[in-house]
Amino acid sequence: MRVIFMGTPDFAVYSLKALLTQHEVIAVVSQPDKPKGRGKKLVPTPVKAFALEQGIQVYQPEKARDPEFAALLKELAPDVIAVTAFGQILPESILNIPKYGCINVHGSLLPQYRGAAPMQWSIINGEKVTGITTMFMAKGMDTGDMLLKTEVEITPEDNFASIHDKLAQAGAELLLETLTALQAGTVERIPQEHEAATYSPMITKETGHIDWTKSAEEIINLMRGLDPAPAAYTIYEGEPLKLFKGSKAEGHYPQGKMGEIVDITKKGFVVKCGDGALTITELQATGKKRMEAGAYLRGHAMNQGVLLQ
Repeated sequence: MRVIFMGTPDFAVYSLKALLTQHEVIAVVSQPDKPKGRGKKLVPTPVKAFALEQGIQVYQPEKARDPEFAALLKELAPDVIAVTAFGQILPESILNIPKYGCINVHGSLLPQYRGAAPMQWSIINGEKVTGITTMFMAKGMDTGDMLLKTEVEITPEDNFASIHDKLAQAGAELLLETLTALQAGTVERIPQEHEAATYSPMITKETGHIDWTKSAEEIINLMRGLDPAPAAYTIYEGEPLKLFKGSKAEGHYPQGKMGEIVDITKKGFVVKCGDGALTITELQATGKKRMEAGAYLRGHAMNQGVLLQ
């Protein structure tokens, strides 16, 4: 099939690589380059960088809804437009161009976790299973008819980084399976149950600010869901302290305010929380490298009784 691929981050590179093994990718569309670093040098998106390595034409519209851009895509005459984490909502003028439609690879089991950050929120909310859904794109946010699904287990050891890679690979494989079924006419369109939909809003820095009145499990899930970035954090003596790993504290800690450091151990420091206490075992202080909490404590004093904000 003649495919136009739309995608931007690392997650989408997996899908593009898979497409190149079975289809003719006639063009790639990605978000505009963004300035990074102290010099504010423009850096290409991961999808653009990979596409250029493969010698594929790349387009980077500021606004996908511009009529000139739709006209350009129509002239390319794609059989299908495949979309994985592109980052812009497509107008009907583009959705109606390809013979087989615009197919989106979404990182959840729709209609659950529509929106910008399904992978992070599935972990934060303590889900045990997530997955990929391929779907026809429609005017709304992730509201189109579903095509195929595949499930991926979320283990207690998983964090955002590991689930990202698992789902990126699963999404690439399911995209190929979906295009094969579309071409053969063997796939069924399944309307979503909109009343059952849940949403996954964009992750911001403030999403990671720990509420110590929550249970140890909820706080651990927040740390896992935002690891490695932007990271869960608390305020210690006026400075943000990023927290990555922890476990329900052994022992009984009936005293102390929520967020109070109630013990220091070889593994880390123990913080009072909603259902007992939580031992923090991996962290990153401002200006320091990420490290085990025990190693950090050997070089930095932390005192019982300090209240984390």
